[in-house]
Amino acid sequence: MGIIAGFMVPHPPMIVPAIGRGSEETIKETTKSYEQVADMIAELKPDTIVISSPHSVMYRDYFHISPGSHASGSFAKFDAPEERYDVEYDMEFVDLLCELAEQNDIPAGTLGEKSAALDHGTMVPLYFIMKKYTDFKLVRIGLSGEPMQEHYGLGMAIKETSEKLGRRVCYIASGDLSHKLQEYGPYGFAKEGPVYDERIMDVMGRAAFDELLDFEEGFLDKAAECGHRSFVMMAGAFDCTDVEVTKLSHQDVTGVGYGICTYINKSVDEERNMLDKWNIRHRDKIINMRKNEDAYVKLARLTIENYIITHEKISWKNVKRRVLSTGSGMTEQLTAEQLQERDAKSDAHEELSNKRAGAFVSIHKNGALRGCIGTIGPTKLYLAEEIIENAISASTRDPRFLPITKDELFELEINVDVLGEIEPIESEDELDVVRYGVIVNKGNKQGLLLPNLDGVDTIEEQLSIAKRKAGLAPDEEGCKLYRFEVVRHT
Repeated sequence: MGIIAGFMVPHPPMIVPAIGRGSEETIKETTKSYEQVADMIAELKPDTIVISSPHSVMYRDYFHISPGSHASGSFAKFDAPEERYDVEYDMEFVDLLCELAEQNDIPAGTLGEKSAALDHGTMVPLYFIMKKYTDFKLVRIGLSGEPMQEHYGLGMAIKETSEKLGRRVCYIASGDLSHKLQEYGPYGFAKEGPVYDERIMDVMGRAAFDELLDFEEGFLDKAAECGHRSFVMMAGAFDCTDVEVTKLSHQDVTGVGYGICTYINKSVDEERNMLDKWNIRHRDKIINMRKNEDAYVKLARLTIENYIITHEKISWKNVKRRVLSTGSGMTEQLTAEQLQERDAKSDAHEELSNKRAGAFVSIHKNGALRGCIGTIGPTKLYLAEEIIENAISASTRDPRFLPITKDELFELEINVDVLGEIEPIESEDELDVVRYGVIVNKGNKQGLLLPNLDGVDTIEEQLSIAKRKAGLAPDEEGCKLYRFEVVRHT
């Protein structure tokens, strides 16, 4: 009893003949694999099928589990109303899952239903399954904006629920892969798209579920993936489980990736405690990163941690010894590497204590931006104070994000960019996305973009983003352009 099998499947509506009207021929490899999945489920005869779908109700900070005794849906919005599905929900399963989620501080439940109708991320799998097997109850779960670890944790709660109730459960992780595989596709192309598809099929093909948590949010956004969180949730349902994995197919159809893998529960394997393994690896990575931060970043981090915990701003005078400390020892006892470190910290002391310059503090969490605020020119008497003020603003006043919380402090990656001289330029030909940041000005509107940013590869992209930040159209003409260099501290 428990999770007896899992299936990674896509949900292209065109795979249903009434919708595809012949175009489904382009996806017949995926169709063949889907038929195999349906045959396996019919043979396994599960009591309950759990489906996680990116197109069910989704909240940033909450997992929605569909409530009630039953639900129905059709492909009417895809001009195929005759394709209709009625399912009975496993209410006992849902009740216990909600209870276990609450006990484990996972924000999940049946509140906030926007529509009771089945979504196409659920109905496409049902199209294949219900042709061959119907003697099951359904549990439908939406994804959320919560971290990957929370999705994995909810999967673990799904596993525990199935075991406590003695249910035979099949898990369906519904989700397409990248939507940016081809220039001619409806979503265009991004270089991260093919990289994501290759990487996710490798990871899922090896059932290396801990590696799912290594995909950074920024990379996932650029790849325009659909189902990653769904796959992570299924991985959690197989925690401490040895699985037999079969990679059935992977297709690129009109620039969208569709992958199918199957997982059969073989036995308990306490060594496959994937979340625990990832947490240890992740903690060690962060500790190593923090050890190697320079004085500028240490100052920004100390500022943020102190302000979030105490709501008080630190004083450079009181913390500079802590930020710049080189330890004790006579010069002749120091190695060449230690001498170099001492000299670098001496230079940092001089610049932080005496130089005036604009500075930006950028905060990331798991590869995704979490806050970024800075000043184009100096507003304080010395650079250290500039960094202190901007670190507080980046962590608590960036209007794009909620203020950083105490629970997030350990996870933060921080950069400090110290700006050089701002110089006007006559043409965009004088720009270089790696070397120069850009300022775009028109009237009272102004936008700035730092140099050497991940995902900004061309001058056109750099200018377009800077114009949007200024509240201007990407093709706005007659703008004044300025460039600047930065020293990036990590």
